[in-house]
Amino acid sequence: MRNHVWLFVAVATIICVVPHQLPAAGGAADYNVVWNSPSTNSNGSMPLGNGDIGVNVWVENNRDLVFYLSKTDAWDENGCLLKLGKVRVRLPEDALSSSVAYRQEFRLQDGTIRIDAGQGNAATAVTLWADPHNPTVHVDVQRATAFNADVGFEPWRTSRRELTGGELHMAYGEMGSPDPVYIEPDTVVGGHTDRILWFHRTAASVWTKNLQVQGLDPNDTVGTDVLMHNTFGAAISGANLQNIDSTTLRTSQAATRQVFSVHALTARTDTAQQWIDQLDQRIVQTESVPYAQRKTANDQWWNNFANQSYIRVTGGPNAEVVSRGHALQRTINAFSGQGGSPIKFNGSIFTVDYNGNPDYRRWGGPYWFQNTRFPYWSMLQSGDFQQMQPLFDMYLRNLDLAKERVQTYHGQQGTQGAYFPETMTHWGTYASSNYGWNNPDPQSGVSENQYIRRYWQGGIEVTAMMLQYYDYTGDRQFVREKLLPLATEIVAFYDTHYPRDAAGKIRFEPAQALETWWTAVNPLPEVAGLHYVLDKLLRLPEAETTAQQRDQWARMKSELPDIPTRTVGGKQIFAPGQEYSNKRNCENAELYGVFPYLISGVGKDNLQMGIDTFNNRTERRNGSWHQDSIQAAMLGRTGTAQSLVTQNFLASSSRFPGFYGPNNDWTPDQCHPNVASIALQRMLIQVDGEQVEFFPAWPTDWDVEFRQFGPNGMIFMGDYENGAVKWMDPTADGLLSQADYQLVMANLGYDNQSNEGDLASLLLGDVNFDGRVTDADHVALFAAAVELGIDPSGWQIPEPSTLALLATGLLGPLCYVRRKRK
Repeated sequence: MRNHVWLFVAVATIICVVPHQLPAAGGAADYNVVWNSPSTNSNGSMPLGNGDIGVNVWVENNRDLVFYLSKTDAWDENGCLLKLGKVRVRLPEDALSSSVAYRQEFRLQDGTIRIDAGQGNAATAVTLWADPHNPTVHVDVQRATAFNADVGFEPWRTSRRELTGGELHMAYGEMGSPDPVYIEPDTVVGGHTDRILWFHRTAASVWTKNLQVQGLDPNDTVGTDVLMHNTFGAAISGANLQNIDSTTLRTSQAATRQVFSVHALTARTDTAQQWIDQLDQRIVQTESVPYAQRKTANDQWWNNFANQSYIRVTGGPNAEVVSRGHALQRTINAFSGQGGSPIKFNGSIFTVDYNGNPDYRRWGGPYWFQNTRFPYWSMLQSGDFQQMQPLFDMYLRNLDLAKERVQTYHGQQGTQGAYFPETMTHWGTYASSNYGWNNPDPQSGVSENQYIRRYWQGGIEVTAMMLQYYDYTGDRQFVREKLLPLATEIVAFYDTHYPRDAAGKIRFEPAQALETWWTAVNPLPEVAGLHYVLDKLLRLPEAETTAQQRDQWARMKSELPDIPTRTVGGKQIFAPGQEYSNKRNCENAELYGVFPYLISGVGKDNLQMGIDTFNNRTERRNGSWHQDSIQAAMLGRTGTAQSLVTQNFLASSSRFPGFYGPNNDWTPDQCHPNVASIALQRMLIQVDGEQVEFFPAWPTDWDVEFRQFGPNGMIFMGDYENGAVKWMDPTADGLLSQADYQLVMANLGYDNQSNEGDLASLLLGDVNFDGRVTDADHVALFAAAVELGIDPSGWQIPEPSTLALLATGLLGPLCYVRRKRK
């Protein structure tokens, strides 16, 4: 079923008689993960996080709670994202045994992991939570009888060690380096009586070498070495703990409750002591608020998060799997989405042991925008706008260096602005291994890795994402401070770097179409992307842009070539480029005009061309970063989208059902489930500027309750059952209030104050949004009027049929009215 509205023309109106926000029948707790036995190692871990700090939690030996501690900005000397450490809480023997009773629950409603084991005097309850307001992880243990416990830090980076062989892939940017690649040891600070303290501090850095390899002068460049003296680590403390040695604490007296706290910090400081002082200050600040108050704030934060946005599918094949997969991945995004660095596509901060190395991840530390983008596209419709800032901020931090790179490589040819390579360190350069350790002309700007040699379109896509962010939020400060500074430079690069042909059109050559077509002229991702971006830039409020900017954008728009097409079986479809050859990978560049650039799709005049392109696409794949499911949803291919989304969410390879991979990347793969979430969202609602498509690819055998975000701060909340809308919120604010009811009555021509109005229009209300006015519609309107205190005695309503009465019983006081507008 599909319905669409232009929001500046009309919004579907709804009637409902609930005075407060409607509680959804299915809540976040429905998708909690429950295990009835412990795991044996980190491969059976549950994740937890606070947006910056993460943990992988499991139970060993019937008594030990073990977890890896991680952080989004724990970058080492090689540009690798490392774990902070491993923590073990040792409880009394058999305290966490599954021989009597064992229940381990990952709880979405309050962001905790809860373990209950044993019975009677041996009953033990463990609650682990990561404070969303403070850089702290807490382990709260309660037992029926008083007990003692040990808490220990178990370092594995204990000495300098060279990375060799396959393990070197974790330092991807350093592969092939003429110099050995070492991981340096952590430092454990001894001499304490009531805490464990350790850190990893970079005393060397690949930053200088990385810039030199690509022809940039580290002594005469913008920015500074972002790795040198980066220090990350943690302290473990508790009110009832004392040191046995530098890595072990023991409770000083038995008690029925023991709380252990792990405080983490990353900071670049001149000395290690300065880092320790900063950590001490953080601990004092955290503990100045009573523990119970912090725990209450944690529970409220996660409850609000769970209710902020949801898609709860029921009633059809694999509905629960799909709902749980979406809920789990949105939560995992939140666990790592508000830190110092963007989410890593290859494992986030939840990688597990690989051949004894907890720090290993395939593809190492650099960011591939092709992969990194997926969590962030999913955040728009979920309303998780704050979590998008680390991605935007990384590109803005690196903008000056990107502009310098353009001047170094192309300035003599008159090129201006900035571009970003597909494979990018978090400080904005190429990975050294991709640019080439022995690049014959480092200042040519030509990388030796041909997969990414001229793959620069990520800058266009992040600009498109920022423009959509503005569509959703209406945040003009964001336009001024983040969107325009980046967009201006990206557009300037494409405007000045490429020549014009005889017709005055930009000719993108030499170029490539993603990683797949190594040789291309006018590749579709660049052409479609710039058409999309320039159109949206020209629609920004004039008060936020200059006449010079608007003139440049309009001129450049007129100079763009047409979106490339080809003919297959007598049908015109999109093509990867005007010319394209030398195929080396498996992306469908021809479908970038469907997603992410929204040139073709549901509600657009060229929908059929998009469908024909999809049906003739070069690659047919699902899983990992393949986006067939998203494009199927955008084109209204309901059955295909449903099948591909279901396949993705069924494909978990770990005990924890929210972990997927390794696929093409690493475990837990962040592309795979986020692609499925984006597709699920776009099956339900699609937003392009102020145009909204409702249920453009939603299957009739899936019922759904939803709360999703739309343009200009709108929130769409409702319930779709049996192929029709049961109810929706008319003011699109995510609440159901008396104002909603009055709005509906007014829109139908009925004056709630005078009790007079156009009863004919009122009685033509289509309750179930199916395009037909039935007895059920009339009865629902009658019931709503009575509930509102409106006298319906003069209404001429047909005698309701049995079916209508049954429908009323199902609907109760909830009903949906769509105004028949002329």
